[in-house]
Amino acid sequence: MRRYILFAVLVAMLVGHGLAQTGETGDVDAFRQILEQDNFSVQEGEIGYFDLIKLYDSGVLPSAYGNNPATKYLAYFVPPAPGYPVDERIAEIAKTLGMSGNTSSFWNLGPDEAVVFVGQTPPECRYFGYDYYLMSRTYGNETRWIFSNIADSLNNQVINTTGGSGDPYNQTTITVATADRGIDERIRAAARSAGYSDDMMNTQVFPSSILNMGLDNTSDTFGIFIRPALFTDKQAGAEYINNTPATILRVTPKNTTALDPYESPDMRVRGTGKTELDLTDDLEDLRNAILEKHNNLSSTELPTSIGFPMGNDAIQRGIDGVGPSNDAAYLWSANQTVNSPTPPFFDTTQYYDFLRNPPITLGNDTNEFIIVYGVNHVATGKATYSSFSVYGADVWNGVGSITDADFSGTAEEYLPDNPNAKYLYVYTIARDCEGDPHCFELPSGIGSYGIEPDQPLFIIWRSYLEGATSTGPSYNEIVYDRAIKFEPAG
Repeated sequence: MRRYILFAVLVAMLVGHGLAQTGETGDVDAFRQILEQDNFSVQEGEIGYFDLIKLYDSGVLPSAYGNNPATKYLAYFVPPAPGYPVDERIAEIAKTLGMSGNTSSFWNLGPDEAVVFVGQTPPECRYFGYDYYLMSRTYGNETRWIFSNIADSLNNQVINTTGGSGDPYNQTTITVATADRGIDERIRAAARSAGYSDDMMNTQVFPSSILNMGLDNTSDTFGIFIRPALFTDKQAGAEYINNTPATILRVTPKNTTALDPYESPDMRVRGTGKTELDLTDDLEDLRNAILEKHNNLSSTELPTSIGFPMGNDAIQRGIDGVGPSNDAAYLWSANQTVNSPTPPFFDTTQYYDFLRNPPITLGNDTNEFIIVYGVNHVATGKATYSSFSVYGADVWNGVGSITDADFSGTAEEYLPDNPNAKYLYVYTIARDCEGDPHCFELPSGIGSYGIEPDQPLFIIWRSYLEGATSTGPSYNEIVYDRAIKFEPAG
């Protein structure tokens, strides 16, 4: 072992400073060569914007799967294990998104393999998280679309980087996604020999106890996504999305090793005991003021409920989790019968049912609009950022988001004498906003980037990352957001 460490250090010294060393990623070539000297096969993958609406418009996916219009998610595109082919049906996703086609966004992982990210974290933003998912699972002869997070996210409050505590942005980091402790330790040793510090390394544990690790047709498939939201410098954010300074590596031992699987990791606990419930009366006053202002119109109050099952719930029940993160609380306007289509390359008839009873549409009449209102969860300290988004119910195409950055001062018009109005918000969704600065103009006539007047729609609210807990807020501690549709009577 001592001989190997000495050799590894020598390799790093000889090749480290003239190959792939940059301020953003460190010396990736040295890292890779040291891994190969430790009898690993190392293949390079890709990383890029996972544009769900583009995939739907191109006919590759049958749905936009609840894309978040407030942010652009990055996906790891991973090559298959040595000796295994790329699934052409899934590789079509990579090709459509401008990748090589030799990688895929959904991939198997052997119990002794790892997928490694070496690179730079997003520039300063309100939130970012590295999330990893069980994408599909085979039950007998049926393969189900699961799309559920496996464990907690590596977010901007907990990730290890070269910046140390309190400085997670534009910093170099390494994440090792693996089921095996021994593989993780060997990869970390190689990284140290290549000049990376322990303080910047992270592990995303794939717990074998709940996952079907392996490389055959019945093994689970996985995906990893990075969610950056609300960049301080939008231009810097766009550059990061379009040219992410990072390398993705698939690391496979050439010889079978004794397995030392990780246990399922502990989860961060939601909730502080502090609630928003004292604002319930104020929210009811706001509701009454909204109804009074528009009392010449017919009103329909949309039901609000918890949106998605969290990862372990969906995994245990074998249902579609619709891509949740433990860092968020999700609400929606809902009631039965909107389906989330399953990708065509998975042979299943499983669907996830959504609520829309009766179906809600938004026509072109100037007196037809939806008012969204609620507690500003960022103002109360229950979230780092929050938003609501509008979706076409048929294919789950998100066409626009309003974030808490636009909420300030919007409730005072309705509650001018209420000091708690600063903790509330009101926003309108309409076809023609007629100059209202606190209104989202719902587009149509542009395909899946819009919602037609006769197309059913629904709303999703997201509240990300309570600072005190470094995870999503507890549903028991927030006051649910609400929406009312107005239209001419009769």
